[in-house]
Amino acid sequence: MDIHLIDGTYELFRHFFAVPSARDADGAEVGAMRGVLSSLMYLLEGGATHVGVATDHVIESFRNDLWPGYKTSAGVDPDLLSQFWPLEAAAEAMGVRVWAMVELEADDALAAAAATAAADPTVHRVFICTPDKDLAQSVVGDRVVTLDRRSGAVRDEGGVRDRFGVGPRSIPDWLALVGDSADGFPGIPGWGEKSASKVLACYEHLEQIPRAGGTWDVAVRGADRLASALIGQWEDALLFRDLATLRHAARVMGSVEELRWQGPRPEFAEICARLDAVSLFERAERLAARRQG
Repeated sequence: MDIHLIDGTYELFRHFFAVPSARDADGAEVGAMRGVLSSLMYLLEGGATHVGVATDHVIESFRNDLWPGYKTSAGVDPDLLSQFWPLEAAAEAMGVRVWAMVELEADDALAAAAATAAADPTVHRVFICTPDKDLAQSVVGDRVVTLDRRSGAVRDEGGVRDRFGVGPRSIPDWLALVGDSADGFPGIPGWGEKSASKVLACYEHLEQIPRAGGTWDVAVRGADRLASALIGQWEDALLFRDLATLRHAARVMGSVEELRWQGPRPEFAEICARLDAVSLFERAERLAARRQG
């Protein structure tokens, strides 16, 4: 079997800026939520059998206590924020397993679920459905891969090396040096993607980079300047790596069978009616009947 793990936060943001505004009978914005549900239905109709969705129930996480500039909900359109909790309830009513994260983030849940699924010998392949750079660290060979559902691009371990110049194990170190504007930490001044890739392709982790008096056996222009910058901000580099490191040990499920889709719950009909998306419920009912019959 294949496992599909969906970055619900990314999907909600993507649909919010991609689909027209729509409001329910109470005047609440539901366009993005309706778009995500339709996207999930399309995935199931395409043959997906085991699906999990992770969302940031609260945008802030424990990482905000570690770095004051880490991403928050400040500045996010209220019409977008207001759809997170209803989406979680609607996806669960659709019959999809949802992890609504509070202290940890959606990315942590995806990483943990991927690790659990990969350990199951009955699983053929795990698709982490997100374009997020963070999740590249969870890729394992061609067994655990990332999938950008918008472009259809699948990135296995070779694809990670092609894109970042380093293997999955070095992604947190790479992000620590380069920074991640989406998550709100800047990286180390002077370090760019190319220099970080060249150095980490050789040394893999920050601690293995010669910090003083060493020679880099990679052709990196301004190596001395980069080494000085790293030494001068060593504690920040370690902190940024910690921010970028996903918590694979987070326990979000006990078995992949928890992800098996078995059809919508009765309350999904009412939710779809409120969203003016009755056809969505009908599609779910038809698909469940085909699979059970």
